[in-house]
Amino acid sequence: MSAENFDVIVIGGGPAGYVAAIRAAQLGFKTVCVEKGKTLGGTCLNVGCIPSKALLDSSEHYHYAKTKFAKHGVMVSDVKLDLPAMMKRKDAVVRQLVNGVAGLFKKHKIETVTGHGKLAGLEGDLKKVEVETETGKRTLLAPRILLATGSEATQLPFLPFDGKRVLSSTEALEIPEVPKHLVVIGGGVIGLELGSVWSRLGAKVTVIEFQDRIVPGVDRQAGAELHKSLVKQGLEFKLLTKCLGATKSGDWMLVEAEEIATKNKFTLECDYVLVSTGRRPYTAGLGLETFGITTDKMGRIGIDSHFQTSAPGIYAVGDIVAGPMLAHKAEEEGIAAIEIMAGQAGHVNYEAIPNVVYTWPELACVGATEEELQERGVEYKAGSFPFMANGRAKAMDETDGFVKILADAKTDRVLGVHIVGARASDMIAEAVAVMEFGGSAGDIARTSHAHPTLPEIMKEAAMAVSKRQIHM
Repeated sequence: MSAENFDVIVIGGGPAGYVAAIRAAQLGFKTVCVEKGKTLGGTCLNVGCIPSKALLDSSEHYHYAKTKFAKHGVMVSDVKLDLPAMMKRKDAVVRQLVNGVAGLFKKHKIETVTGHGKLAGLEGDLKKVEVETETGKRTLLAPRILLATGSEATQLPFLPFDGKRVLSSTEALEIPEVPKHLVVIGGGVIGLELGSVWSRLGAKVTVIEFQDRIVPGVDRQAGAELHKSLVKQGLEFKLLTKCLGATKSGDWMLVEAEEIATKNKFTLECDYVLVSTGRRPYTAGLGLETFGITTDKMGRIGIDSHFQTSAPGIYAVGDIVAGPMLAHKAEEEGIAAIEIMAGQAGHVNYEAIPNVVYTWPELACVGATEEELQERGVEYKAGSFPFMANGRAKAMDETDGFVKILADAKTDRVLGVHIVGARASDMIAEAVAVMEFGGSAGDIARTSHAHPTLPEIMKEAAMAVSKRQIHM
């Protein structure tokens, strides 16, 4: 089959890839997107962000009906769980969104090639990509290639996934029954979110975390507040503990663990184990060596400030390059890379990339933590305000958590914002916008916030930076 010519080849149809392909088409590039999965959207839409949030919302409704409705005067008797219906709804949400991406590709006349694509050298001045499809090999040519192949769950060498009892995040979205006891290895975002889903539905959940706290990368005070709330909900935590492995015993798994400080070993009996110890860049079989492109010890591809690899005309974005493995970070990089290819000034402000843990309460943050500022010797002021003192939070019966704002001691410029509480994922957007434009705590404090709303907590925290909060 003869080679097909394009202006841009995007390898990977996840958040970075499909968004980049759409932007490329908008800018007039003849674009093709190579995706190894049967549907567009990558891990995020198919087996990650979207299905997990669908289950988080569904399980939260069930949990509310069981535990909180009566307090609001809503009397519901004999509440039952229909797990197949919940899973069906989750699948429908995923289907609608991946079909939506396919529709956008059609609208923008972007061609999709389904199969595994790899770099295959040069043909004249053009870069060549070969794609193994179900019907044979296709050869694509273009002067520009964007690598956006995402990441995959990391396996523990002593506890490999079997898809039945030892699960990755993908299988944890499809458990056919509510576990009696789910052991989660890793107290990061994925483990806490999926642990929360199954805990709300009735499972006993135990989280084993090697470090001395959950969500280790976030502000320590914020992480401690989330920990306290999750314990109240019934999750159990084994901190400073390492997993040694697990063995199957009938329908049960025996998880061996060890307390790091005391070397005390113990066994947990459970029916499912979720291994959520991180993700690694997916670059297997990508043909990087064809162009002399290397990866670091973490498996990430090196890029310059224009997202270009060591091979001219080949760019990389998203989970396969340095930085947090976040869908929105990947999207911003994909758009910026394409705009740079088109001669525009694409840019990503890495100081204003939010991060969210979609437990309940939620945890959301942007910018520096207190620990980071202290380590860097930055003089700062901190202001915080609790949900407990906010009228809307009281009315909602959602009083756990706080907002903390860190501002430069001399300029008052916002350096970091950390929220634990209801709708933190929505509230963080204000902080991101202020930081994107170099705003100050005083700017937030003097901005009118509707009453009664949760964002008033942000205003009060900003006022607290200069010790002038009103409602405490």
